Amino acid sequence: MKLNRKFVEKPWGQEILPDIFDGGSGKKIGEVWFEAPKGISPQLMIKYLFTSEKLSIQIHPNDRQARRIGFPHGKEKCWFVLDAKPDAVLGLGLNKTASTTKLKTAAILGEIEQLLDWKPVKKGDFFYVPAGTIHAIGAGISLLEVQQNVDITYRIYDYGRPRELHLDEAMAIAKLTTYDMKHWNEIPDDKSTILSAGPPFGLFQIVGTDDEIISQTASKEWQIIPLEGSAAVRGKLIKAGECGICPGFSDIDLTKNERSLIACTMT
Repeated sequence: MKLNRKFVEKPWGQEILPDIFDGGSGKKIGEVWFEAPKGISPQLMIKYLFTSEKLSIQIHPNDRQARRIGFPHGKEKCWFVLDAKPDAVLGLGLNKTASTTKLKTAAILGEIEQLLDWKPVKKGDFFYVPAGTIHAIGAGISLLEVQQNVDITYRIYDYGRPRELHLDEAMAIAKLTTYDMKHWNEIPDDKSTILSAGPPFGLFQIVGTDDEIISQTASKEWQIIPLEGSAAVRGKLIKAGECGICPGFSDIDLTKNERSLIACTMT
């Protein structure tokens, strides 16, 4: 089926969106979600993000930590950069190892930005964000985020915005080290590529009908986001800027595909 598209206003969003979203509505749209009908709960969530300001510095727990407090699983995610201004950055990990005390004190004093490793980014960059990684998205970026579908975020710092912080919870799970660049890749836009081999999820860029890298992957949930061209899911047309979901890869028709991201659960 085709998932329902929802535009979400954010104070840090962008007023002008890509053409696949008809250029936007003049409102500050920060996220575009894809929601399933009531009664269907996908294990993965895919969404677009558009930033004009920095997002909060935050962290997510892993499966074990999340289950201890009643959630079905933790939250790992990844970012595929679609566009970025020349000075755009992502915050990933610390610029050097620090103690919990130093990190918490810096958050309280509003100095934690200086401890993050702000990495320059460009179109085609891919970053996997393991649970426990301190992270933030900078301004001037458009990206696709794929994540485990669970609402569990510990906010560490939010630039004075009036939202709840979760310092104690965050400090208990934070990786107090630098980001491992083995989780980064530069994705060419003309080649089918494995972005993430899982678990908990796989993510693939498929160009045209070149789907050999997926052929041996077993999963009960598949989601497709066409970036260029279109696809069909059980006969339902899915265009660029939309998202389709199905139980089997054989349900996806790539005949008219130019370039798509395809995600699947891998447990």
